[in-house]
Amino acid sequence: MIHARPSRTALGVARRRAAHQLLDDPLVLDDPLALPILGAGQRAALEASIRRRFPPSPEQHPVARALRAFLVARARYAEETLAAAAAGRVRQYVVLGAGLDTFAYRNALPGVRVFEVDHPATQAWKRECLDEAAIRVPDGPAGVAFVPVDFHRDRLDERLIAAGFRPDEPAVFGWLGVTMYVAAESVRAVLRYALGRPAGSAIVFDYALATAVMDPLQRIVHQRVADRVARAGEPWITAFEPEALGRELTAMGARRVVDLDGTALNARYFAGRRDGLRVGSLARLMLAGT
Repeated sequence: MIHARPSRTALGVARRRAAHQLLDDPLVLDDPLALPILGAGQRAALEASIRRRFPPSPEQHPVARALRAFLVARARYAEETLAAAAAGRVRQYVVLGAGLDTFAYRNALPGVRVFEVDHPATQAWKRECLDEAAIRVPDGPAGVAFVPVDFHRDRLDERLIAAGFRPDEPAVFGWLGVTMYVAAESVRAVLRYALGRPAGSAIVFDYALATAVMDPLQRIVHQRVADRVARAGEPWITAFEPEALGRELTAMGARRVVDLDGTALNARYFAGRRDGLRVGSLARLMLAGT
């Protein structure tokens, strides 16, 4: 992201999650706050774009639909992972790169405290969006802790602890739409930290597929998306080969590793849909648990 400005990709993700509420039936991610948190201006622009017939709405382009499907599927999977962990003894959820994620404001899991980690500029922008939409920020033991982190200067562990995070208790980490923008060693450092938490902890994250394991058509699609985010000032810089990444996670202490590709996600969330909504073949979502 451009220093001292909120993330443009965070807004793009929020718009696609909101578009899902308007365009897709049935919903994969039922998020009644996805539209309000955009604000009146962004919401009106999105609704006008969807109503437009000529030129066709960009939200109905096949690539846009596949991306939208992946964004809502990954969010649902992270929330399902947390719900399963919370049925046990997990009471901490860390959202890394929270953007305009709304889980904390519709959280129905008793006793779960949410730690929203993001760049200070993006987090300040989000808090403005929450205020303007009159979305209540939960407080108390099961409320929300905002954790501003500039990864160029701050240590994640120190910032989390200062916000009340208990490193001696298990936690679920959701890290969606971030790893491809972060240097590989920084990605590994966060994964080690998450997997260094007590038994029952887990991290759900998506990642960019290394071009070495792509087929020619996948490379073309990948390059188009990579070029788009680079023009927005937020280029992709890190990718992984699935099997090698799985071995790394096991070496870090993961006792459970689940790697979901597009086929697995479509079978889980998009089977039998009449509208044809589904994720593309480049989708990769990983769960690693202790």
